[in-house]
Amino acid sequence: MLTDCFRVTTHTLTPDIYIELRNKVAFKPYAYEDVVIALRHTLFSIVIFDGDKPVAIGRVVGDGRIVFFIKDVVIDPDYQRQSLGKMIMNEIDGYIDMVGCDGAYIALMATPGTEGFYEHLGFIQRPNDGLGAGMVKFLHK
Repeated sequence: MLTDCFRVTTHTLTPDIYIELRNKVAFKPYAYEDVVIALRHTLFSIVIFDGDKPVAIGRVVGDGRIVFFIKDVVIDPDYQRQSLGKMIMNEIDGYIDMVGCDGAYIALMATPGTEGFYEHLGFIQRPNDGLGAGMVKFLHK
């Protein structure tokens, strides 16, 4: 669905919006109460609306000065390929530029197939000659 005018809001990400959009792209579901706590500790969030419908989200976690981790950049499949990802990343970059120190570390884990998008925004893939592989570990209870 093509729409010319989207409304961009910051610090308005709710658990319901978070869960709804992550479900639309089949990301791992989390319990509602866990989402509430996670969002409470979010440094920055963005929600893009088409009218009253949330169609894209993104958030930043970290220490607010040296380390920033971009998380949950999610676009409703019906709204992909409309530059919403770029809108999200521009807002996130503006936030980090405002609060981050010189040399701040900005990281993310790209969903398979989106690496080129993030490379166009200045991110580099690992491993490379100067950096080892990025690594991740999941807690299983």
